[in-house]
Amino acid sequence: MVKTILTAAVASALLAATAHAAVPQQNDVWYQDAQAALAAAKANPPITGKAKNVILFVGDGMSVGTITAARIYQGQQQGQTGEENRLGMESLPHVALAKTYNTDMQTPDSAGTATAMVTGVKTKAGIISVDDNVQRGFCSTAKGNEAKTLFEMAGEKGKALGLISTARLTHATPATTYAHSADRNWENDSKLPNIAKNQGCTDIASQFVDFDAGEGFQVAFGGGRREFIPADSVDPEGKKGKRKDGRNLIEAWQTRHPDGQYIFDKSGFDSIDPATTSRVFGLFESSHMKYEADRRESQDEPSLAEMTSKAIDMLSRNQDGYVMMVEAGRIDHAHHAGNAARALEDTLAYDDAIKVALEKTNSEDTLIIVTADHAHTMVMNGYAERGNPILGLSRQKGRLNQDDFGKTYTTITYGNGPGAVKGERENLQEGQVRKLDYKQQSLIKLGSETHSGEDVAIMARGPMAWLFQGAVEQNYIFHVINEATDLAD
Repeated sequence: MVKTILTAAVASALLAATAHAAVPQQNDVWYQDAQAALAAAKANPPITGKAKNVILFVGDGMSVGTITAARIYQGQQQGQTGEENRLGMESLPHVALAKTYNTDMQTPDSAGTATAMVTGVKTKAGIISVDDNVQRGFCSTAKGNEAKTLFEMAGEKGKALGLISTARLTHATPATTYAHSADRNWENDSKLPNIAKNQGCTDIASQFVDFDAGEGFQVAFGGGRREFIPADSVDPEGKKGKRKDGRNLIEAWQTRHPDGQYIFDKSGFDSIDPATTSRVFGLFESSHMKYEADRRESQDEPSLAEMTSKAIDMLSRNQDGYVMMVEAGRIDHAHHAGNAARALEDTLAYDDAIKVALEKTNSEDTLIIVTADHAHTMVMNGYAERGNPILGLSRQKGRLNQDDFGKTYTTITYGNGPGAVKGERENLQEGQVRKLDYKQQSLIKLGSETHSGEDVAIMARGPMAWLFQGAVEQNYIFHVINEATDLAD
Protein backbone atom coordinates (compact mmCIF):
# COMPACT_ATOMS: atom_id res chain seq x y z
CA MET A 1 0.00 0.00 0.00
CA VAL A 2 2.85 2.41 0.97
CA LYS A 3 4.72 1.49 -2.19
CA THR A 4 1.60 2.27 -4.25
CA ILE A 5 1.22 5.69 -2.61
CA LEU A 6 4.90 6.55 -3.19
CA THR A 7 4.70 5.46 -6.81
CA ALA A 8 1.64 7.63 -7.33
CA ALA A 9 3.30 10.62 -5.65
CA VAL A 10 6.42 10.30 -7.83
CA ALA A 11 4.31 9.95 -10.94
CA SER A 12 2.29 13.01 -9.97
CA ALA A 13 5.46 15.06 -9.38
CA LEU A 14 6.92 13.98 -12.71
CA LEU A 15 3.68 14.81 -14.45
CA ALA A 16 3.63 18.28 -12.86
CA ALA A 17 7.24 18.94 -13.84
CA THR A 18 6.55 17.79 -17.38
CA ALA A 19 3.46 19.95 -17.56
CA HIS A 20 5.39 22.99 -16.36
CA ALA A 21 8.15 22.37 -18.88
CA ALA A 22 5.56 22.04 -21.58
CA VAL A 23 3.80 25.38 -20.94
CA PRO A 24 3.30 26.38 -24.57
CA GLN A 25 3.90 30.11 -23.99
CA GLN A 26 7.21 29.69 -22.13
CA ASN A 27 9.25 30.88 -25.12
CA ASP A 28 7.11 33.99 -25.54
CA VAL A 29 9.10 37.18 -24.85
CA TRP A 30 6.46 38.40 -22.36
CA TYR A 31 6.72 35.14 -20.41
CA GLN A 32 10.50 35.28 -20.37
CA ASP A 33 10.59 38.96 -19.37
CA ALA A 34 8.27 38.25 -16.45
CA GLN A 35 10.42 35.32 -15.34
CA ALA A 36 13.50 37.59 -15.44
CA ALA A 37 11.67 40.22 -13.38
CA LEU A 38 10.67 37.57 -10.86
CA ALA A 39 14.25 36.36 -10.54
CA ALA A 40 15.47 39.94 -10.01
CA ALA A 41 12.85 40.53 -7.29
CA LYS A 42 13.83 37.31 -5.49
CA ALA A 43 17.48 38.36 -5.59
CA ASN A 44 16.70 41.74 -3.96
CA PRO A 45 16.22 41.10 -0.24
CA PRO A 46 14.89 43.84 2.08
CA ILE A 47 17.48 46.15 3.65
CA THR A 48 16.88 46.14 7.39
CA GLY A 49 19.72 48.34 8.66
CA LYS A 50 19.62 52.01 9.60
CA ALA A 51 19.73 54.90 7.14
CA LYS A 52 22.44 57.52 7.34
CA ASN A 53 20.77 59.66 4.68
CA VAL A 54 17.18 60.29 3.57
CA ILE A 55 15.93 61.90 0.37
CA LEU A 56 12.19 62.55 0.15
CA PHE A 57 11.14 63.24 -3.43
CA VAL A 58 7.73 64.91 -3.79
CA GLY A 59 6.17 65.19 -7.24
CA ASP A 60 3.55 67.83 -6.50
CA GLY A 61 0.30 66.68 -8.10
CA MET A 62 1.90 63.58 -9.63
CA SER A 63 -1.02 61.20 -9.85
CA VAL A 64 -0.59 57.57 -10.87
CA GLY A 65 -2.09 58.59 -14.21
CA THR A 66 0.61 61.25 -14.58
CA ILE A 67 3.30 58.60 -14.04
CA THR A 68 1.70 56.35 -16.68
CA ALA A 69 1.36 59.14 -19.22
CA ALA A 70 4.93 60.35 -18.57
CA ARG A 71 6.25 56.80 -19.05
CA ILE A 72 4.53 56.58 -22.44
CA TYR A 73 5.54 60.12 -23.38
CA GLN A 74 9.21 59.44 -22.68
CA GLY A 75 9.14 56.12 -24.52
CA GLN A 76 7.61 57.71 -27.58
CA GLN A 77 10.26 60.44 -27.52
CA GLN A 78 12.80 57.61 -27.71
CA GLY A 79 11.15 56.01 -30.72
CA GLN A 80 9.24 53.30 -28.87
CA THR A 81 5.51 52.72 -28.83
CA GLY A 82 5.84 53.99 -25.25
CA GLU A 83 3.79 51.68 -23.10
CA GLU A 84 6.71 49.30 -22.54
CA ASN A 85 9.00 52.07 -21.28
CA ARG A 86 10.11 52.26 -17.65
CA LEU A 87 10.86 55.47 -15.76
CA GLY A 88 13.78 55.65 -13.37
CA MET A 89 11.46 55.97 -10.39
CA GLU A 90 9.69 52.76 -11.43
CA SER A 91 12.86 50.77 -10.70
CA LEU A 92 12.48 51.35 -6.96
CA PRO A 93 11.66 47.95 -5.46
CA HIS A 94 9.16 48.75 -2.72
CA VAL A 95 5.78 50.24 -3.56
CA ALA A 96 2.64 51.28 -1.71
CA LEU A 97 -0.28 53.65 -2.07
CA ALA A 98 -0.83 56.69 0.13
CA LYS A 99 -4.27 57.95 1.15
CA THR A 100 -4.04 61.71 0.82
CA TYR A 101 -7.17 63.18 2.43
CA ASN A 102 -6.78 65.95 5.02
CA THR A 103 -8.57 65.77 8.36
CA ASP A 104 -11.18 68.22 7.06
CA MET A 105 -11.07 67.60 3.28
CA GLN A 106 -11.85 64.58 1.12
CA THR A 107 -9.81 66.13 -1.69
CA PRO A 108 -6.67 67.58 -0.10
CA ASP A 109 -4.34 70.52 -0.50
CA SER A 110 -0.53 70.48 -0.44
CA ALA A 111 -0.10 72.08 2.98
CA GLY A 112 -1.97 69.36 4.83
CA THR A 113 -0.51 66.51 2.79
CA ALA A 114 3.10 67.68 3.07
CA THR A 115 2.63 68.26 6.79
CA ALA A 116 1.55 64.63 7.12
CA MET A 117 4.73 63.43 5.41
CA VAL A 118 7.20 65.50 7.44
CA THR A 119 5.54 65.44 10.89
CA GLY A 120 3.80 62.06 11.10
CA VAL A 121 0.32 63.47 11.78
CA LYS A 122 -2.53 64.35 9.47
CA THR A 123 -3.95 67.84 9.72
CA LYS A 124 -6.32 70.29 8.06
CA ALA A 125 -5.94 71.75 4.60
CA GLY A 126 -4.11 75.05 4.31
CA ILE A 127 -1.98 74.92 7.46
CA ILE A 128 1.75 74.33 7.75
CA SER A 129 3.30 71.82 10.19
CA VAL A 130 0.73 72.35 12.91
CA ASP A 131 -1.73 69.78 14.16
CA ASP A 132 -5.47 69.38 13.73
CA ASN A 133 -6.27 71.65 16.69
CA VAL A 134 -5.33 74.68 14.59
CA GLN A 135 -7.96 76.71 12.75
CA ARG A 136 -6.77 78.06 9.44
CA GLY A 137 -6.14 81.80 9.54
CA PHE A 138 -6.24 82.03 13.34
CA CYS A 139 -2.76 82.69 14.66
CA SER A 140 -3.72 82.19 18.29
CA THR A 141 -4.66 78.56 17.67
CA ALA A 142 -1.18 77.71 16.36
CA LYS A 143 0.61 78.45 19.62
CA GLY A 144 1.36 75.19 21.39
CA ASN A 145 0.05 73.10 18.49
CA GLU A 146 3.19 73.10 16.36
CA ALA A 147 4.17 69.68 15.02
CA LYS A 148 7.92 69.09 15.07
CA THR A 149 9.23 68.32 11.61
CA LEU A 150 11.55 65.65 10.32
CA PHE A 151 14.01 68.40 9.41
CA GLU A 152 14.02 69.92 12.88
CA MET A 153 14.71 66.48 14.34
CA ALA A 154 17.44 65.73 11.80
CA GLY A 155 19.16 69.06 12.41
CA GLU A 156 19.19 68.45 16.15
CA LYS A 157 20.84 65.07 15.52
CA GLY A 158 23.65 66.74 13.60
CA LYS A 159 22.52 65.84 10.10
CA ALA A 160 22.97 68.24 7.20
CA LEU A 161 19.75 69.58 5.70
CA GLY A 162 18.79 70.21 2.09
CA LEU A 163 15.70 71.72 0.46
CA ILE A 164 15.05 71.91 -3.28
CA SER A 165 11.89 72.99 -5.08
CA THR A 166 10.96 74.32 -8.48
CA ALA A 167 8.22 76.27 -6.68
CA ARG A 168 8.79 79.15 -4.28
CA LEU A 169 10.70 77.94 -1.23
CA THR A 170 7.91 79.53 0.83
CA HIS A 171 5.22 77.58 -1.03
CA ALA A 172 3.18 74.98 0.85
CA THR A 173 5.19 71.80 0.37
CA PRO A 174 8.73 73.10 0.99
CA ALA A 175 7.49 75.39 3.79
CA THR A 176 6.40 72.39 5.88
CA THR A 177 10.04 71.42 6.39
CA TYR A 178 10.92 74.51 8.46
CA ALA A 179 7.82 76.67 9.18
CA HIS A 180 4.81 76.46 11.48
CA SER A 181 1.91 78.56 10.24
CA ALA A 182 -1.84 78.79 10.64
CA ASP A 183 -2.10 79.71 6.96
CA ARG A 184 -0.07 78.58 3.95
CA ASN A 185 -0.64 81.97 2.31
CA TRP A 186 1.37 83.88 4.93
CA GLU A 187 4.47 83.65 2.74
CA ASN A 188 5.57 87.24 3.46
CA ASP A 189 4.60 89.85 6.05
CA SER A 190 2.18 91.66 3.73
CA LYS A 191 -0.02 88.57 3.71
CA LEU A 192 -0.11 88.36 7.50
CA PRO A 193 -3.20 90.00 9.08
CA ASN A 194 -2.46 92.64 11.73
CA ILE A 195 -4.14 90.55 14.40
CA ALA A 196 -1.80 87.65 13.58
CA LYS A 197 1.22 89.96 13.81
CA ASN A 198 0.01 91.29 17.14
CA GLN A 199 -0.41 87.75 18.41
CA GLY A 200 3.20 86.95 17.57
CA CYS A 201 2.91 84.98 14.33
CA THR A 202 5.62 85.50 11.74
CA ASP A 203 5.57 85.01 7.98
CA ILE A 204 6.98 81.93 6.31
CA ALA A 205 9.96 83.64 4.62
CA SER A 206 11.06 85.04 7.97
CA GLN A 207 10.81 81.58 9.49
CA PHE A 208 13.09 80.24 6.77
CA VAL A 209 15.82 82.76 7.58
CA ASP A 210 15.38 82.20 11.32
CA PHE A 211 15.36 78.39 11.02
CA ASP A 212 18.07 77.19 13.38
CA ALA A 213 17.61 73.46 13.92
CA GLY A 214 21.17 72.17 14.11
CA GLU A 215 23.11 74.13 11.52
CA GLY A 216 20.00 75.03 9.51
CA PHE A 217 19.86 74.33 5.79
CA GLN A 218 23.25 73.78 4.18
CA VAL A 219 21.57 73.74 0.76
CA ALA A 220 18.38 75.52 -0.34
CA PHE A 221 17.50 75.93 -4.02
CA GLY A 222 14.23 77.18 -5.49
CA GLY A 223 12.18 80.20 -6.44
CA GLY A 224 10.50 82.99 -4.50
CA ARG A 225 12.84 86.00 -4.28
CA ARG A 226 9.82 88.33 -4.00
CA GLU A 227 8.90 86.92 -0.59
CA PHE A 228 12.33 87.87 0.80
CA ILE A 229 12.79 91.47 -0.42
CA PRO A 230 10.95 94.78 0.23
CA ALA A 231 8.20 96.02 -2.03
CA ASP A 232 10.24 99.11 -2.87
CA SER A 233 13.20 97.01 -4.02
CA VAL A 234 13.80 95.12 -7.25
CA ASP A 235 15.64 91.85 -7.73
CA PRO A 236 18.43 91.29 -10.28
CA GLU A 237 15.81 90.65 -12.97
CA GLY A 238 14.01 93.93 -12.25
CA LYS A 239 11.05 92.41 -10.41
CA LYS A 240 9.69 93.99 -7.24
CA GLY A 241 9.52 92.39 -3.85
CA LYS A 242 6.42 91.80 -1.74
CA ARG A 243 7.52 92.67 1.78
CA LYS A 244 5.98 95.69 3.52
CA ASP A 245 8.20 95.62 6.63
CA GLY A 246 11.21 96.96 4.74
CA ARG A 247 13.34 93.93 5.59
CA ASN A 248 15.62 92.36 3.02
CA LEU A 249 15.70 88.76 4.19
CA ILE A 250 18.34 87.77 1.67
CA GLU A 251 20.71 90.22 3.34
CA ALA A 252 19.55 88.93 6.73
CA TRP A 253 20.41 85.37 5.66
CA GLN A 254 23.86 86.52 4.52
CA THR A 255 24.45 88.24 7.85
CA ARG A 256 23.32 85.16 9.75
CA HIS A 257 25.47 82.85 7.60
CA PRO A 258 28.67 84.69 6.64
CA ASP A 259 30.09 81.36 5.48
CA GLY A 260 27.28 80.93 2.95
CA GLN A 261 26.89 81.95 -0.67
CA TYR A 262 23.71 83.46 -2.13
CA ILE A 263 23.09 82.88 -5.85
CA PHE A 264 20.28 83.87 -8.21
CA ASP A 265 21.05 82.49 -11.69
CA LYS A 266 22.61 79.61 -13.60
CA SER A 267 26.00 81.30 -13.73
CA GLY A 268 26.09 81.61 -9.96
CA PHE A 269 24.94 78.03 -9.61
CA ASP A 270 27.68 76.77 -11.91
CA SER A 271 30.28 78.66 -9.87
CA ILE A 272 29.44 76.73 -6.68
CA ASP A 273 32.09 74.13 -5.90
CA PRO A 274 30.42 71.47 -3.75
CA ALA A 275 33.80 70.33 -2.42
CA THR A 276 34.58 73.71 -0.85
CA THR A 277 31.21 75.45 -0.36
CA SER A 278 29.80 74.96 3.12
CA ARG A 279 26.39 76.58 2.59
CA VAL A 280 24.40 77.90 -0.37
CA PHE A 281 21.05 79.68 -0.79
CA GLY A 282 19.75 79.93 -4.35
CA LEU A 283 16.62 81.82 -5.41
CA PHE A 284 16.39 81.57 -9.18
CA GLU A 285 13.10 83.36 -9.85
CA SER A 286 10.96 86.10 -8.35
CA SER A 287 8.14 83.57 -8.02
CA HIS A 288 8.19 79.94 -9.13
CA MET A 289 11.01 78.58 -11.27
CA LYS A 290 10.30 78.01 -14.95
CA TYR A 291 8.52 74.96 -16.32
CA GLU A 292 11.07 72.47 -17.61
CA ALA A 293 10.10 72.97 -21.27
CA ASP A 294 10.64 76.72 -20.91
CA ARG A 295 13.81 76.34 -18.83
CA ARG A 296 15.43 74.30 -21.60
CA GLU A 297 14.78 77.15 -24.00
CA SER A 298 16.21 79.90 -21.79
CA GLN A 299 19.00 77.93 -20.04
CA ASP A 300 19.11 80.59 -17.30
CA GLU A 301 18.17 78.28 -14.42
CA PRO A 302 19.59 74.97 -13.23
CA SER A 303 17.51 71.86 -13.82
CA LEU A 304 16.05 69.85 -10.96
CA ALA A 305 18.59 67.11 -11.69
CA GLU A 306 21.48 69.57 -11.57
CA MET A 307 20.30 71.01 -8.26
CA THR A 308 19.85 67.53 -6.82
CA SER A 309 23.31 66.43 -7.93
CA LYS A 310 25.07 69.44 -6.45
CA ALA A 311 23.09 69.20 -3.22
CA ILE A 312 24.01 65.53 -2.72
CA ASP A 313 27.68 66.33 -3.32
CA MET A 314 27.59 69.07 -0.70
CA LEU A 315 25.48 67.28 1.91
CA SER A 316 27.44 64.04 1.64
CA ARG A 317 30.41 65.74 3.24
CA ASN A 318 28.64 65.59 6.62
CA GLN A 319 29.81 62.48 8.47
CA ASP A 320 26.47 62.25 10.30
CA GLY A 321 24.50 62.13 7.07
CA TYR A 322 21.75 64.30 5.71
CA VAL A 323 18.02 64.68 5.15
CA MET A 324 16.74 66.41 2.02
CA MET A 325 13.43 67.15 0.31
CA VAL A 326 13.33 67.52 -3.47
CA GLU A 327 10.04 68.85 -4.83
CA ALA A 328 8.96 69.03 -8.46
CA GLY A 329 6.47 71.77 -7.72
CA ARG A 330 5.41 72.68 -11.21
CA ILE A 331 3.84 69.38 -12.21
CA ASP A 332 0.97 70.62 -10.09
CA HIS A 333 0.88 74.05 -11.69
CA ALA A 334 0.75 72.66 -15.21
CA HIS A 335 -2.15 70.41 -14.23
CA HIS A 336 -3.97 73.37 -12.68
CA ALA A 337 -3.55 75.10 -16.04
CA GLY A 338 -4.96 72.07 -17.88
CA ASN A 339 -1.66 71.83 -19.74
CA ALA A 340 -0.70 68.15 -19.86
CA ALA A 341 2.40 68.64 -22.03
CA ARG A 342 4.17 70.78 -19.46
CA ALA A 343 3.02 68.49 -16.64
CA LEU A 344 4.63 65.52 -18.40
CA GLU A 345 7.81 67.44 -19.21
CA ASP A 346 8.19 68.39 -15.54
CA THR A 347 7.51 64.80 -14.50
CA LEU A 348 10.39 63.64 -16.71
CA ALA A 349 12.64 66.35 -15.24
CA TYR A 350 11.66 65.01 -11.79
CA ASP A 351 12.53 61.50 -12.93
CA ASP A 352 15.93 62.71 -14.11
CA ALA A 353 16.58 64.07 -10.61
CA ILE A 354 15.57 60.73 -9.10
CA LYS A 355 17.94 58.88 -11.42
CA VAL A 356 20.79 61.17 -10.34
CA ALA A 357 20.04 60.38 -6.69
CA LEU A 358 19.91 56.65 -7.38
CA GLU A 359 23.28 56.81 -9.13
CA LYS A 360 24.98 58.95 -6.48
CA THR A 361 23.81 57.11 -3.37
CA ASN A 362 24.22 53.68 -1.83
CA SER A 363 21.06 51.72 -1.15
CA GLU A 364 22.65 50.28 2.01
CA ASP A 365 22.78 53.64 3.81
CA THR A 366 20.41 55.98 1.95
CA LEU A 367 16.63 55.76 2.05
CA ILE A 368 15.08 57.26 -1.08
CA ILE A 369 11.32 57.78 -1.12
CA VAL A 370 9.48 58.93 -4.24
CA THR A 371 5.89 60.03 -3.86
CA ALA A 372 3.36 62.80 -4.47
CA ASP A 373 1.37 65.02 -2.15
CA HIS A 374 -1.90 64.57 -4.04
CA ALA A 375 -3.33 63.73 -7.45
CA HIS A 376 -5.12 65.67 -10.22
CA THR A 377 -8.16 65.09 -12.40
CA MET A 378 -6.16 64.19 -15.53
CA VAL A 379 -7.27 60.89 -17.06
CA MET A 380 -6.36 58.66 -20.01
CA ASN A 381 -9.34 57.38 -21.97
CA GLY A 382 -10.80 56.36 -25.29
CA TYR A 383 -9.45 52.90 -26.25
CA ALA A 384 -6.45 54.33 -28.07
CA GLU A 385 -4.36 51.76 -29.95
CA ARG A 386 -0.87 50.72 -28.90
CA GLY A 387 1.67 53.45 -29.62
CA ASN A 388 -0.90 56.19 -30.15
CA PRO A 389 0.77 59.56 -29.36
CA ILE A 390 -0.09 60.17 -25.72
CA LEU A 391 -0.69 63.89 -26.33
CA GLY A 392 -2.48 63.28 -29.62
CA LEU A 393 -5.96 62.45 -30.79
CA SER A 394 -7.28 59.03 -29.85
CA ARG A 395 -7.04 56.43 -32.64
CA GLN A 396 -7.93 52.80 -33.02
CA LYS A 397 -6.89 50.64 -35.98
CA GLY A 398 -5.54 53.74 -37.65
CA ARG A 399 -8.84 55.63 -37.51
CA LEU A 400 -9.69 58.57 -35.29
CA ASN A 401 -12.02 57.73 -32.44
CA GLN A 402 -15.12 59.89 -32.31
CA ASP A 403 -17.80 60.62 -29.74
CA ASP A 404 -21.51 60.05 -30.32
CA PHE A 405 -21.67 63.40 -32.12
CA GLY A 406 -18.90 62.53 -34.57
CA LYS A 407 -16.21 64.67 -32.94
CA THR A 408 -12.61 63.68 -32.24
CA TYR A 409 -11.07 63.69 -28.78
CA THR A 410 -7.68 63.34 -27.13
CA THR A 411 -6.40 60.42 -25.05
CA ILE A 412 -5.71 62.80 -22.15
CA THR A 413 -8.51 64.92 -20.74
CA TYR A 414 -9.32 66.57 -17.40
CA GLY A 415 -12.35 66.21 -15.17
CA ASN A 416 -12.43 69.98 -14.75
CA GLY A 417 -10.39 73.04 -15.61
CA PRO A 418 -9.92 75.80 -18.18
CA GLY A 419 -10.28 73.43 -21.15
CA ALA A 420 -14.08 73.22 -20.92
CA VAL A 421 -16.24 75.32 -23.23
CA LYS A 422 -19.73 76.78 -23.16
CA GLY A 423 -21.79 75.13 -25.87
CA GLU A 424 -20.61 72.45 -28.27
CA ARG A 425 -17.23 70.82 -27.90
CA GLU A 426 -14.74 71.65 -30.63
CA ASN A 427 -13.82 69.06 -33.26
CA LEU A 428 -10.09 68.78 -32.61
CA GLN A 429 -7.20 68.61 -35.07
CA GLU A 430 -3.93 66.74 -34.52
CA GLY A 431 -1.69 69.75 -35.06
CA GLN A 432 -3.70 71.73 -32.55
CA VAL A 433 -3.55 69.26 -29.67
CA ARG A 434 0.16 68.43 -30.02
CA LYS A 435 1.31 72.00 -29.25
CA LEU A 436 3.13 72.66 -25.99
CA ASP A 437 0.62 75.31 -24.91
CA TYR A 438 -2.49 73.26 -25.65
CA LYS A 439 -4.96 72.98 -22.80
CA GLN A 440 -6.73 69.63 -22.85
CA GLN A 441 -10.51 69.63 -22.92
CA SER A 442 -12.29 69.17 -19.60
CA LEU A 443 -15.81 68.34 -18.51
CA ILE A 444 -16.45 71.11 -15.98
CA LYS A 445 -15.40 74.69 -16.63
CA LEU A 446 -13.13 76.12 -13.93
CA GLY A 447 -10.49 78.80 -14.19
CA SER A 448 -8.04 76.46 -12.49
CA GLU A 449 -8.23 72.67 -12.56
CA THR A 450 -8.48 71.07 -9.13
CA HIS A 451 -6.73 68.36 -7.20
CA SER A 452 -8.31 64.92 -7.02
CA GLY A 453 -8.70 62.74 -3.96
CA GLU A 454 -7.34 59.48 -5.32
CA ASP A 455 -4.39 57.66 -3.75
CA VAL A 456 -0.84 58.41 -4.88
CA ALA A 457 2.13 56.10 -5.31
CA ILE A 458 4.99 55.61 -2.87
CA MET A 459 8.15 54.04 -4.33
CA ALA A 460 11.22 53.47 -2.18
CA ARG A 461 14.72 52.02 -2.00
CA GLY A 462 17.08 51.59 0.91
CA PRO A 463 16.97 50.85 4.63
CA MET A 464 13.44 50.00 5.83
CA ALA A 465 11.94 50.73 2.40
CA TRP A 466 10.32 47.27 2.59
CA LEU A 467 7.95 48.68 5.22
CA PHE A 468 5.98 50.38 2.45
CA GLN A 469 3.25 47.80 1.85
CA GLY A 470 -0.37 48.03 0.77
CA ALA A 471 -2.43 51.23 1.09
CA VAL A 472 -1.28 53.42 3.95
CA GLU A 473 -2.15 56.76 5.47
CA GLN A 474 0.10 59.48 4.08
CA ASN A 475 1.56 60.33 7.49
CA TYR A 476 2.94 56.76 7.62
CA ILE A 477 5.80 58.00 5.39
CA PHE A 478 7.26 59.91 8.33
CA HIS A 479 7.09 56.83 10.52
CA VAL A 480 9.03 54.68 8.04
CA ILE A 481 11.69 57.41 7.86
CA ASN A 482 11.87 57.50 11.63
CA GLU A 483 12.12 53.72 11.82
CA ALA A 484 15.09 53.94 9.49
CA THR A 485 16.79 56.84 11.29
CA ASP A 486 15.56 57.02 14.92
CA LEU A 487 15.29 60.80 14.56
CA ALA A 488 12.33 61.08 16.91
CA ASP A 489 14.02 59.18 19.74
